[in-house]
Amino acid sequence: MALSLINAAYIIAALLFIFSLAGLSRHETAKEGNVLGMVGMGVALLGTLWLAGQRAEWLNWVAIAVAMAVGAAVGIRRARRVQMTGMPELIAMLHSFVGLAAVLVGYNSYLSGESDAVHSVEVFLGVFIGAVTLTGSVVAFLKLSARMSSRPLMLPARHWLNLTALVVSAGLLVWFVATLSIVPLAVMTVTALLFGWHLVASIGGGDMPVVVSMLNSYSGWAAAAAGFMLGNDLLIVTGALVGSSGAYLSYIMCRAMNRSFVSVIAGGFGSDGAVGNADVDYGDHRETTAEDVADLLTSAQSVVITPGYGMAVAQAQYPVAELTAKLRERGVTVRFGIHPVAGRLPGHMNVLLAEARVPYDIVLEMDEVNPDLPDTDVVLVIGANDTVNPAAEEDPTSPIAGMPVIEVWKARHVVVFKRSMNAGYAGVQNPLFFRENTAMLFGDAKDRVEDIIKAL
Repeated sequence: MALSLINAAYIIAALLFIFSLAGLSRHETAKEGNVLGMVGMGVALLGTLWLAGQRAEWLNWVAIAVAMAVGAAVGIRRARRVQMTGMPELIAMLHSFVGLAAVLVGYNSYLSGESDAVHSVEVFLGVFIGAVTLTGSVVAFLKLSARMSSRPLMLPARHWLNLTALVVSAGLLVWFVATLSIVPLAVMTVTALLFGWHLVASIGGGDMPVVVSMLNSYSGWAAAAAGFMLGNDLLIVTGALVGSSGAYLSYIMCRAMNRSFVSVIAGGFGSDGAVGNADVDYGDHRETTAEDVADLLTSAQSVVITPGYGMAVAQAQYPVAELTAKLRERGVTVRFGIHPVAGRLPGHMNVLLAEARVPYDIVLEMDEVNPDLPDTDVVLVIGANDTVNPAAEEDPTSPIAGMPVIEVWKARHVVVFKRSMNAGYAGVQNPLFFRENTAMLFGDAKDRVEDIIKAL
């Protein structure tokens, strides 16, 4: 009877996770989706504790309770302190914990003494996926937090190194299943750790949003593998949900950049310092002031705001929301154009704007806002760079050639908020800054927007 109730709790938790994903697919229901996910996890944890109690494993129950208490304390403290700009690296680090858990579960399952061939394959694959996720996520954390250069690591024959790691791991799998020796498992673990590190280190900063969603998928499959090793159906279902949704998100992100997933993994574009087209003379840029921008907005009928990571760094979402409200009170049509890879995390800009209570119905995707830009009076580019770069469409030699961008240069006036004329995260100069209808407003984005509000 008790086991049936525990299974029922797992089914309820799985359904809540599915409903949570459905809720997260829309702005209007995202909050409810989060709540459903938290409730589902709570039900799952209670079911697991109950299962331990039914098996009279009171020491395990105590260990689980202590781990939950410690994890909750650390998680709550870290979540309360992290800024939105630090969210991408925090998520990357959390992915590494899932990978580490899969590795530890794999070795524990192996040491338990089960010799079934199918189980051996589960152990091997679980450890492999977990090890790749572990080191790959650590490198992503180091790159996103600027503790490591975001330039792609270009080792000689790097593609052959990746292929060799996969072939060697396949051979070690055969050896492990045939002998059940710990030697091939240990060698594979070291190989997978190095493979995961090299895989992400070889990807440039411009592809980091895809890397985050890719590692999210890996962590899901690592959790599913742990579920197979533990014989836990809920962990399998949950891992599969995370893995498949992360994989689909990675596909959407790659499509938004007009790139294949394989090309990203093989070594993406982007760097920290060198400017790919720095030797091109685009002419002189034109500077403006907050007062002039205020005058421009006063006479405008339609305004589009395209935010980027610079808005997150400056914490400018609140004054941007205030500016939006003031313009709308004056009868100006204001909309936001969000590129799928704006920021360093999928949905980064959407979360920032929602945090500042910008109405959902004026936050549009790139494909929705692009057709209206020729009839737009003013576009405010706040902290965005690569996602509004016309070189993607006009320069076939550009590292971002073919990447769909928000075509802000088609508007009557463009105002770009930047701290300097430095290139964006992908290390590519932006000819938009030198267009006749573009004016540069230099300084901290939050301060400049507040100056515009005062001038209005």
